[in-house]
Amino acid sequence: MDYLKAFIIGGILCVLAQILMDNTKLMPGRVMVILVCLGAILGAVGIYGPFLDFAGAGASVPLTGFGYNLWKGIKEAVLEDGFLGLFRGGFKMAAVGTSAALIFSYIASLIFSPKMTKN
Repeated sequence: MDYLKAFIIGGILCVLAQILMDNTKLMPGRVMVILVCLGAILGAVGIYGPFLDFAGAGASVPLTGFGYNLWKGIKEAVLEDGFLGLFRGGFKMAAVGTSAALIFSYIASLIFSPKMTKN
């Protein structure tokens, strides 16, 4: 049942992002930034934490979950280190996900040998 719930909720979040891209003139990069910021804002307000507990991976995998993780890391680091935690917390929480994305994309580029187009 957890897999089904994660699939449905994650799918709903992705459909909402797709609707935003299709019905506005926003570029995909800006939509991604909006989703990350939305996750951070909902985390700061206290809404995303309970939503994450309910939805599981359906809420932690999309970009809103990344924004929430950034907020959570900054919040914890500020409580520990004060003002300097603003700079350390986001890097600490995002390091694993960012590193994994870089490593796996590099491996994929070695396996599939992408071709650059010449203009």
